[in-house]
Amino acid sequence: MPITDPIYRSTFPPSQFPAQDDHPSPNSVIPTASYKHDPTNLLGVDVFQLEHRPVKMQKRDDAWICPVSSKASQSKKSVKDMVQPIVEMMQLGCHRPDGKNPISLATADPTMPHLSPCTKALEAVVQASMYKPHSAAYTHASGTPEARRAIAMHHSFPERPLSPDHVIVTNGCSGALELALSSLLDPGTTVLVPQPGFPLYEEIATSLGAHVVHYRLDPTKGWECDLDHLHEIMLSEAETVRALVVNNPSSHGSVFSRQHLERLVDFAFQHRLPIVSDEVYGSMTFGSNKYHPLAQVAAWQGRHVPVITTSGLSKQFMVPGWRIGWVTFHDNVYGSLRHVEEGAHRLAQTLHGVSRLTQAAIPTLLSATTPGLSDWKEKHRAALERQGMLLCSSLNDCFCLKVGPPQGSMYALASLFCERLDDSIQNDMEFALRLVQEENVFVLPGSTFGAPGTVRVAFSASEETLELASKRIADFCRRHAKHSVAPTRVLGV
Repeated sequence: MPITDPIYRSTFPPSQFPAQDDHPSPNSVIPTASYKHDPTNLLGVDVFQLEHRPVKMQKRDDAWICPVSSKASQSKKSVKDMVQPIVEMMQLGCHRPDGKNPISLATADPTMPHLSPCTKALEAVVQASMYKPHSAAYTHASGTPEARRAIAMHHSFPERPLSPDHVIVTNGCSGALELALSSLLDPGTTVLVPQPGFPLYEEIATSLGAHVVHYRLDPTKGWECDLDHLHEIMLSEAETVRALVVNNPSSHGSVFSRQHLERLVDFAFQHRLPIVSDEVYGSMTFGSNKYHPLAQVAAWQGRHVPVITTSGLSKQFMVPGWRIGWVTFHDNVYGSLRHVEEGAHRLAQTLHGVSRLTQAAIPTLLSATTPGLSDWKEKHRAALERQGMLLCSSLNDCFCLKVGPPQGSMYALASLFCERLDDSIQNDMEFALRLVQEENVFVLPGSTFGAPGTVRVAFSASEETLELASKRIADFCRRHAKHSVAPTRVLGV
């Protein structure tokens, strides 16, 4: 009999769940035995958050609940979900009575007006769409021959040459990471992931049923990997660990020295671990910091450590919406990655490849002989460095924040001293939420990616915007200063 309860009807409207149709609902599955089969008992209950004990539901004509896959249900909560209250507050702030426009320092958007894409890339795509035969045709799932050849040359080193056969073009660097980890991990296996670090590593691994073990990064050493902690982890996890993930330059702004990378290679060699090296920021480094491809460092070391490198065009060439990334497999003399690489090529078939048109820009952007390209890269790198110096210097003038000079990428991670603020701010999440409420400035709480007591800021916005954001942050900090703390910079902190 159809249910007539008005509350139930408002929860499951007829447009979504017809009361009477010609297709009786099949047996559904809900993930718990704690609720009776009467669907009215599900009102207000999120069936995806209940215990996972599948129970057959009765056939019925009034409602239809589809079961979620185990892969989707076990995926880790994303950073977007964690900061949703702050995002909603910022969206409401678009029409504030005080006229403070929203400013986001949470994510680095490389498509700001002053950070325009390289015109050579645009020209290459236009040329491909208008003048090249077969520009609209299907292409190989692993990428066009021209794109793979250009990527191979870009990631090839005298000590460790790379052929196009060892390249797969993907939908962004995120797609590259998913392909690499999917080729390595099985349910029950383990991957070593940096903390703080890019949350997507953990999201991908947990969706595959793998375990994630975080290794610490040391803030006192420029967020270098804590090698003692890595060795300690291997004492208990060695049997199940499949890979070590390294991010350099990192998504919080650190850049590793060659010496530190050599120590990471030694660690991987000692424990016979392949390295997944996320290098999407590449040469976006500042000051004396220099980018060293990990596969090349491993070759310099003479270590037979297999390295899987992921990278892309999005950050370095200001085209994130093009979704162009890639995976390169730098195997050792023993062919340790052979089966992994073969599996990755098979998995690539299920992703149906990347747009042929946007792949046309890859040879142009990765060629050292493209006219004007080096000048364009230096201009944008210098602009980001100036913006980073401006923002970090301003934040250091706040008595409750401390941040080192920008090293690379588009981010910096600032330490937050909540004990110097009033009792309304006890942690980084409350700091970020109140900052949006009062000043309409959005920073990313460090606790969302494993660095509680910090806030991450992006400096891809214009200098004018960064100056305004810095002023608002300074006003906010002064307003919330404890009476015992002078609202000026604390020397020596």
